[in-house]
Amino acid sequence: MSFRLITSRAGIGEEWTPRELRHSFVSIMSDSGVPLETIAALVGHAGTAVTEKVYRHQLRPVITKGAETMSTVFGQGRSA
Repeated sequence: MSFRLITSRAGIGEEWTPRELRHSFVSIMSDSGVPLETIAALVGHAGTAVTEKVYRHQLRPVITKGAETMSTVFGQGRSA
């Protein structure tokens, strides 16, 4: 069975590639609190550098930091 047929039947479309699923796997595992060393081993990397720099795409820390900063700047109790 072709990969495109599998992703189509899974309801996620036909444009996915195995590499994109690898990126998603690493990011989801990381967001779930799995240690980077464990994730690197699961995807077959000898170390954590490639796993962290190439495959892990985490937005949550960036969004959280941005929200905290905006809350500090514009939050309640701020004097004009």
